[in-house]
Amino acid sequence: MKTALISAAVVLGALAARTTALCRVLPGDAGWPDAAAWAALNETINGLLVATVPIGHVCHDPTYDADACAALQQGWTRPMTHLGTSSSVMQPFFANQSCDPFTEQSKPCQLDNYVSYAVNVSSAADIQAAVRFATKNNIRLVVRNTGHDYFGRSTGAGALAIWTHHFNNIDFIRLSDSSYSGTAMKVGAGVMGYQAVEAADAAGLVAVTGECPTVGLAGFTMGAGHSALSSSFGLGADQVLEYEVVTADGQIVTASPTQNSDLYWALSGGGPGTFGVVASMTVRTYPAALVGGASIALSAAYTTPEKFQQAFAALHALLPNMTDLGAHVIYTATNTLLQVSPVTVFNSTGEYVKEAVLGPFTARLAALGIPFSAKYTTLSYRDHYATYLGPLPNGNLAVSSYQFGSRLIPRSVLLRDNAALQTVLQNLTSHGVILAGSAADYRSKITTETTTTTITTVTTTNLNTNTTDTNATALTTFRKKEDSANAVLPQWRDATVQLQLITRWDSAPSAWPAMLADQRRMTEEYVPQLESVTPNGGAYVNEADFRLREWKRDFFGNNYGRLMSIKNTWDKEGVFWVLKGVGSDRWAVDGEGRLCRTDED
Repeated sequence: MKTALISAAVVLGALAARTTALCRVLPGDAGWPDAAAWAALNETINGLLVATVPIGHVCHDPTYDADACAALQQGWTRPMTHLGTSSSVMQPFFANQSCDPFTEQSKPCQLDNYVSYAVNVSSAADIQAAVRFATKNNIRLVVRNTGHDYFGRSTGAGALAIWTHHFNNIDFIRLSDSSYSGTAMKVGAGVMGYQAVEAADAAGLVAVTGECPTVGLAGFTMGAGHSALSSSFGLGADQVLEYEVVTADGQIVTASPTQNSDLYWALSGGGPGTFGVVASMTVRTYPAALVGGASIALSAAYTTPEKFQQAFAALHALLPNMTDLGAHVIYTATNTLLQVSPVTVFNSTGEYVKEAVLGPFTARLAALGIPFSAKYTTLSYRDHYATYLGPLPNGNLAVSSYQFGSRLIPRSVLLRDNAALQTVLQNLTSHGVILAGSAADYRSKITTETTTTTITTVTTTNLNTNTTDTNATALTTFRKKEDSANAVLPQWRDATVQLQLITRWDSAPSAWPAMLADQRRMTEEYVPQLESVTPNGGAYVNEADFRLREWKRDFFGNNYGRLMSIKNTWDKEGVFWVLKGVGSDRWAVDGEGRLCRTDED
């Protein structure tokens, strides 16, 4: 018996050693840092460590507060409810009903899949300290700004979050090198879209940001980043001149076309949270100009189903021409409503949008006898952004209310196979799927022609202190940037539409099984239908079905092999892991939420 007990102890000891070696630790594991270790980290970073207390605790005993709980439930779908916290997530599936404000008051508030701690970083040195602590103690690392993602990449059981939300300095600088000469904007990792838009506007400039005002600029850019300005200037990843990066070994490096160019290439479209932690990045800016805008809405209630579908088909057939004319077009459709809002044409007018861009479409509506409402505007980009994509800072999109799939629709499909596409889209909307399209010419827009423009002011903005400094005149020069100069999925360059498939999420606890069933339909029924008519498409790594099966092909395409090689160079041990990111299949989350290696090389 004694021998058997000794043998069992040896086996269990070996198993524990293997688990520690192959898995990140969770609270309660033998390797989890004690209170003194966490206190030492907090001292190192000047008190910036935040222990997670989920915002839903006000809806649960023993900290239940009826008024606070009611207010939280009412504001649950507003981005600002979540993005100011170090732990909340906007995609409810990944919160796993832990400390959910809609579950029973008596249900315990547990961390479950929320991060355990966050470092409220304000410098690259803070990021270094977090990376080094996590690697030393075998803790899962998470990089988060607002929690605004569809893949649960900003949360994780037992994780230490590098919380960049307050690292939001914006500086306008002048650069001159072999590839670019002119003004640029250097942004901290926490800067959100609306902050960049407003700061650039104050400096007489524009910058490429996401359509949603509360999306972080860094994560948006690393995923490729489609924008209302994409038809004029390209994707977000096309704008980057330089990154300041904290690497897996805790070093700070510069990544640019001339320094650590492999890391620069991978960060520019190869997916967020995978190759290092971006502390800041420097992006192109452009002289401000007036923007032509428009919105159109029509309802199936005022026509026949057949004519309504003809109108929807006509929109898709005309989108390539609209984008050729410099337009970016956002549209939303169900089987009862079609809303085109906004149309954005930089350096243009509402009259141009009305006559040249939308004229053929409105003529088609008139021929079909379909009534519609429309408005046309000529505004600064900031005011256009606030009018159609605002109100600022929240924007007009709800969160925690939907689940998603997506597909890039090639231009060739719209021109040559639109009928087959319409059959699929009609079937999807008949099953309650909401379609949300973003249409543009997504090719790189940096041309060989030199364009020189006088900029009268260069302003430095610090969003923490609200201070500004006005400097001298600058010149902007654009030179050729090849599409292959970054890791953007090549299918973006042939796409006209980034189309999201959306189904509604019901937060009622009793609806959880139905919501999971809807997610399975997204993966098994809805997205495959769209894939069947877009064989040369792909998907946006920041906005897609998180269960996407062929994710290497659809997110990274032919770039995957090179990206994997760069991952092995800069992060062979897998310090940085995100769901469906490059190299992510080397790891998996077990039933307790523990991140473990699936290989042993």
